[in-house]
Amino acid sequence: MKIEETAQALSEIERNSLIALRDGRLKNAGQIANSAGMNIDSARRAIMWLKEKALVDLIESAKMHISLTTSGKEALQKGLPEKRAIEAIHKAGGKERLIEIQKNANLGKESDFVLGIAKRNAWVSLHKEGNELVLELTGLEKDLLQGKYASEIALGKIGENEKLSEAENEGLNELIRRGFVERKQIIERSARINELGLEALAFAEKFTERKYVVDAGVPEILLGKKQPYVQFLGNIRNKLVALGFKEMPAPLITQEFYNFDALFQPQGHPARSWSDTYQLKQPKFGKLPDARIVSGVKAAHENGGNTGSSGWQYKWNEEIAKRLMPSAHGTAHSARQLVKGIEIPGKYFAIARCYRPDVVDATHLIEFNQLEGFVVDKSFNFRHLLGMLKQFAVEIAGAEEVKFLPDYYPFTEPSVQLSAKHPELGWIEFAGAGIFRPEMMLPLGIKEPALAWGIGIDRLAMFKLNIKDVRYLFSDDLGWLRKCAVVQ
Repeated sequence: MKIEETAQALSEIERNSLIALRDGRLKNAGQIANSAGMNIDSARRAIMWLKEKALVDLIESAKMHISLTTSGKEALQKGLPEKRAIEAIHKAGGKERLIEIQKNANLGKESDFVLGIAKRNAWVSLHKEGNELVLELTGLEKDLLQGKYASEIALGKIGENEKLSEAENEGLNELIRRGFVERKQIIERSARINELGLEALAFAEKFTERKYVVDAGVPEILLGKKQPYVQFLGNIRNKLVALGFKEMPAPLITQEFYNFDALFQPQGHPARSWSDTYQLKQPKFGKLPDARIVSGVKAAHENGGNTGSSGWQYKWNEEIAKRLMPSAHGTAHSARQLVKGIEIPGKYFAIARCYRPDVVDATHLIEFNQLEGFVVDKSFNFRHLLGMLKQFAVEIAGAEEVKFLPDYYPFTEPSVQLSAKHPELGWIEFAGAGIFRPEMMLPLGIKEPALAWGIGIDRLAMFKLNIKDVRYLFSDDLGWLRKCAVVQ
């Protein structure tokens, strides 16, 4: 923009500030405000605007500002606690019991501190009369009573914004330590007009009307918003709660009992090895639930128990079930909820943080989220589950193509895998589901069928946010975070 256009576009406070600075002297906001007949906030604003237009040189200086706190203002009005105490003794004839001094001088919590100051300055001597502590003036308190006490003088001068002498600075430090005075560093901005500013002022005085450039570019406004993936998770949580689902607790650390044993996964299963799960080093073991539940799960593993199954035919180990681990899948929280107790019919879900050793790539992480849930109702069947999964993929993730494939999980039968087609990555598996097996449910005392699913919600979000690398969900790329649309 040419200098003539800049001059004609100046606001009234900018123009008046340049006139106030015309003499070339360095002036702060207060001086500019007085010269220009405006309030100090307008002067501060004008200085910054003129600096952005390179019409003034801005100089910043740090100054220490000292002011009274609320307690300091109270002490200025009523007197310092130590002076009130000495005056109370003086009024009593030079000797008084401590309990009376505390009451008459209204010392409150300052009592012990005041006693220490009085002893340190030798204003009083202490002795006991019976069980009462008595304070007696020594004669050295005269300076305090005559208004020559450094802390009191400093308090008064600070209240009147007067400069302190070197001797009074000691009293100031004492007041700061006691919380009567606070010291703050204040940045003061001063401005001086430069050659470009003088040139702009010369042009500005020729114009009678301000020019507004309506087609000028404006700075980009970056709105504050939640991180896109956090928005996505929050929206899913709200939708499920609105549909009547109850959210289950999803602790990061769980016992192997909930992560595997209660799900009818044998203790020798490869998925329980160090290469497929993490173990907690310390503490190593947790507590198991009620002995009746543990006994039922043990029987289901060893011989099928009351399920009609032959079980896994091995010796179940309670110590293995107690071991602590980071949750490997969200179904661990379904198991915990089933053990704790559920409503029938009932709908439950959890957004769970899960951990598994894996090779990190565009669709895999070692730390990820799962949307876990189940619905219990005696009238539900496998077709209801397929319809529910398809609805998740289409309505929540915005997937256009979905397909189901048969699959296997130790805790569901029948089991199914749900995949959806990503526009760039092709078919991606993002959900495993099925009906909880009788060997899992009957030992927990539940006879009704439960439709269960575990959705890789990170992959679901890839569809919704139109990204092709799951790692971008946790990106600190400010460009992407700012441009990403608000998730609906």
